[in-house]
Amino acid sequence: MSRRTWTLLVSLGLATALGLLGALAPVPYVALGPGPTFDTLGVVAGKPVVDIKGTRTYPTIGHLNMTTVSVVDSVTLYGALALWISGNSELVPRDEIFPPELSEQQVEKQNQQLFRDSEANAETAALRYLDYPTKVVVGEVVPAGAASGKLAVGDRLLALDGRELRSAQQVVELLAGSHPGQLARVRFQRGDALPQEVAITLGSGAQRGRGYLGIGVSERPDVNFTIGITLADVGGPSAGLMFALAIVDKLTPGGIMGNTFVAGTGEIVPQGQVGPIGGISLKMIRARQAGASVFLVPAGNCAEAMQRAPQGLRLVRVATLVDAVHALEEMRAGQQPRGCRS
Repeated sequence: MSRRTWTLLVSLGLATALGLLGALAPVPYVALGPGPTFDTLGVVAGKPVVDIKGTRTYPTIGHLNMTTVSVVDSVTLYGALALWISGNSELVPRDEIFPPELSEQQVEKQNQQLFRDSEANAETAALRYLDYPTKVVVGEVVPAGAASGKLAVGDRLLALDGRELRSAQQVVELLAGSHPGQLARVRFQRGDALPQEVAITLGSGAQRGRGYLGIGVSERPDVNFTIGITLADVGGPSAGLMFALAIVDKLTPGGIMGNTFVAGTGEIVPQGQVGPIGGISLKMIRARQAGASVFLVPAGNCAEAMQRAPQGLRLVRVATLVDAVHALEEMRAGQQPRGCRS
């Protein structure tokens, strides 16, 4: 075999090996792309996304679409190049989505919990906006904390040291001057049982010298009707704003908007503030493809959104649930709500 033939065969072998490497070998990145979008006023798999039972609801029109981001794992070198060239995907280090200290099952469980939290926060924010009463409940009990074995998740907190509790912030304020080792009297109710009182010796925590109950406290609606949110295979907290708007719309006579296709995103807290999220550009792409003409953008995402907004999609800046409802009402009245540039 001549030297020239040998060189050619080696070159072909190297090219084949590199080709297989690029086609089969995964890179340490995942691809994010536009995910499914769902109308929170509509029906998915035969069930209302937001289902309110036990009280009067009102007809709705238009769309209030939540948006999602899809995640593609095990991306090869060639696949990554193709996704990058397409312009409709983003490549991010895999560790940002799947932290190495967590298994994929743990990440999925974490995302599912964030989604459940977003449902609860959306319900509370919406009913607070509509002036329904709320109650203070135990959202978390710290293992081996002061209240461990005495209070449980879901317990309704009625009073602390004889002071009636009306908000979660009030618990923080009442403990502000306390110290570890101090005795606190907590009156609470578990389920439908009669109220009871327990004495808890305060422990230590993040702030040195301050007493802690060792619980997480939150607010939940105190109503005699139920709100169910049904949406499978979706995780994370970013649907909170759109769920809250759907609840407000269904409980509001005459609706809060006209026949407009609105999409949006945003994490929401029980007090109604809307926080920024990831993947805003990808969510806007899917929203526009689905037919949305308006996109509700968390204030913290406005700068990024303006750079990547699809043509024909009007951006509306929202920092709170109040902002979002007012924007929809302005559109119904033929006015221009505040955009990301204003």
